Amino acid sequence: MSSDRQNISSGAKWEDIVGYSRAVRVGGRIYLTGTTAIDEKGELIGAGDPYRQTVQIIRNIERALKQAGATLENVVRTRMFVTDIQRWEEYGRAHREFFRDIRPCATMVEVRALIDPQMLIEIEVEAEL
Repeated sequence: MSSDRQNISSGAKWEDIVGYSRAVRVGGRIYLTGTTAIDEKGELIGAGDPYRQTVQIIRNIERALKQAGATLENVVRTRMFVTDIQRWEEYGRAHREFFRDIRPCATMVEVRALIDPQMLIEIEVEAEL
């Protein structure tokens, strides 16, 4: 492993089970794995509510970025995986509230399912310092 690589964990049980990190920083680049609306107690926030789930996810992303020495202002790309693209405005409203002035590249794609049927959205992020 490169000496300038920093693996960042959220402490989620899935990280060990699957073998991944919440985020990886290599030099000035930070990659965040798909993030869901699970809070620090392991509970899903906003069941049935795309807006609330998106807000929780971005707060989780913000926490991981902070551990890597970054903020939301460093985000250059977001990828949103949603289970119902018809509700894009609800996801988009939350995304806009956090990223209105930052304006990262953004992708929203409908997927058949996420790991938990109550999860409506998962977001990946890339950031540059």
